[in-house]
Amino acid sequence: MTAETGYGLNGPTTGFIQVVPPLDQWQFAPYLQWSMQNIQSFLPVRRISRGVRATEFAQRPADLTALTIPHPWEERSASFIEVMQSTFTDGWMVVHQGAIVAEQYTGTLLPAGMHLLMSVSKSLTATTAGLLAASGELDLESPVTSYVPELAGSGYEGALVRHLVDMRTGVRFSEEYLNEDAEVRLLEEAIGWAPKKHVGVPDSLLGFLATLGQDGPHGGAFDYKSCETDALGFVIQGAAGGRHAADVMSERLWQPMGAEFDAHVGVDGVGGGMFDGGVSAAMRDLARFGSLFANRGSALDGARVLPEWWVDDTFAGGPDSREAFALSPEPTLMPGGMYRNGFWFPGESADVMLALGIHGQMIYVNRATGVVGVKVSSWPTPQDAEKLFWTVRAFEAASWALSRGEI
Repeated sequence: MTAETGYGLNGPTTGFIQVVPPLDQWQFAPYLQWSMQNIQSFLPVRRISRGVRATEFAQRPADLTALTIPHPWEERSASFIEVMQSTFTDGWMVVHQGAIVAEQYTGTLLPAGMHLLMSVSKSLTATTAGLLAASGELDLESPVTSYVPELAGSGYEGALVRHLVDMRTGVRFSEEYLNEDAEVRLLEEAIGWAPKKHVGVPDSLLGFLATLGQDGPHGGAFDYKSCETDALGFVIQGAAGGRHAADVMSERLWQPMGAEFDAHVGVDGVGGGMFDGGVSAAMRDLARFGSLFANRGSALDGARVLPEWWVDDTFAGGPDSREAFALSPEPTLMPGGMYRNGFWFPGESADVMLALGIHGQMIYVNRATGVVGVKVSSWPTPQDAEKLFWTVRAFEAASWALSRGEI
């Protein structure tokens, strides 16, 4: 490996890597930070094109750095900037009522740079499905197999599209990121994100989804499974007459919201999109996306993008969304919360929602204050509850300070 090592927010960092990282190591140090910003350099992707119109943020600088942020569960606190510095941040920004109040890039990340979003991709994909539902091309209450007949006879038999966007199918799938035998890691083998170590893993994403069985009822408890959003990507393709879901996302979401930059999504060997965690995008465009939900579906320039009913449904949830969330077989650490339309609601508030991805990706939306926070990161481990909830508290503190005019 040829690399240049320097010192960043979190100590020694690899500035850039001049060789392709090994396929079984790109998600680990010392490659991870570089990989998260350069996935198109060593894995196949499909473009999600921006349009000719880019909406513009107003600029209203505010100093957030000294805000005091209490630790999630210990009797100590840190400043806003200390939270960002201690959580392997590649970039962060805060938008208030359509204006950028603070924005920072670290290491090699630049405003035009794309960063792998991991499961923030799920929120983008579910929203694209919502747009097809709004146009009448997709019925959320229809069977998954009516749009993806290749999944007939699999664990998805009998599941509805609504079950995909809310993570409530009974499909058998383990999300244990550190278990090499878990389905979430077998999926990566199928799409070519990891070397083949298991006999019989198909060579395509759709082929892999068709091998999944069922171990519970559809429409029951919330059970977070990445495969659901990959299946949803194929549902989008089926509902759109066979057009690739990346092109549908571009035309229905990315262009109408006025994205400033192209995005892209990782694809398997036959072009199937990895929509559960394979989208890469620039940070400002993530803020544009979050602003749609803060602005009841309107872009920064007022253009209607999302129907108000979809935004309202996302914040309100279904009649049993919170009950289903409480019954999750895995701990969520979000008592009173829910998951709806690809977003997490971390508590009882119906005003705050999150798009989350492993290794520290986040979009925070508070519709009561009009604040959107974005953070892209390179945590060394996939999950870290302390880093997650301290970041949420930092955005919460900024949100309420801005709404009260304290900064």
